[in-house]
Amino acid sequence: MKILLLGKNGQVGWELQRALAPLGELVALDFDSPGPLGADFSKPESLAATVRAVMPGIIVNAAAHTAVDRCESEPQLARALNAAAPAVLAREATGLGAWLLHYSTDYVFDGSGTDFRLEDAPTGPLSVYGSTKLEGEAAIRSSGCPHLILRTSWVYAARGGNFAKTMLKLATERDTLSVIDDQIGAPTGADLLADISAHALRTALAGPEVAGTYHAAAAGETSWYGYARHVIEFARRAGRPIRVAADAIVPIPTSAYPTPAARPRNSRLDTAKLRGTFGLVMPPWQVGVERMLTEILT
Repeated sequence: MKILLLGKNGQVGWELQRALAPLGELVALDFDSPGPLGADFSKPESLAATVRAVMPGIIVNAAAHTAVDRCESEPQLARALNAAAPAVLAREATGLGAWLLHYSTDYVFDGSGTDFRLEDAPTGPLSVYGSTKLEGEAAIRSSGCPHLILRTSWVYAARGGNFAKTMLKLATERDTLSVIDDQIGAPTGADLLADISAHALRTALAGPEVAGTYHAAAAGETSWYGYARHVIEFARRAGRPIRVAADAIVPIPTSAYPTPAARPRNSRLDTAKLRGTFGLVMPPWQVGVERMLTEILT
């Protein structure tokens, strides 16, 4: 079976190249892929030709406009990448009878309350990013194609930039750090998402009744402040030259750090449906973060 992976060079896409390889013949593309198989998400209709050229049994869409603040000033591009492109992929998947695996986000919710959100909880995005990702979800569902939509949160990877690397850099340069403490979620590794994806697809191929939307995130919860403290103290114990003292990492509210796009305060995602359907256990967020830190610190 052929698997078409789009967005191969992103954090999740990079890990998917490893995780999906045992499932079939993998054709992995990005916007700058050479040759006739283009994957330009800014021109969604061009993706139809790509899908028809590959004729996959599975399409995995790991491409998106994920620069949340830039989406506010680039709404047309955000809509093309996050809504129109998934709609084209869903239409083509329907025609081929192919599975479509797509990634969405906690930003489709309004971030109110303190409960862990279920998949059927009311949505209410606060930003262009969240709105366009929700549009993409709706287009996939309405297409009728067999699909899996995985909503996740606070994604990181050892490859590329991430929050932990930023905190480590600042911790070696500054005497004090101020970090937001009233946004709550679970840092989730791209490697974990990739492994979940491969397992879910294998199950779906054997039992199409599992199609639908699932929340996929590491277990537990923390704030950006708690995340930063964990990262910095791990590095300190590992012998890295950390300048900032533990008591000089200061919690601040979201209001003290305004951004173009509003962030949800509550990014907790209930993963019971995913765990029950696919027989999975979500590891605590600290496990994946410490694994990533060990990789980048050695």
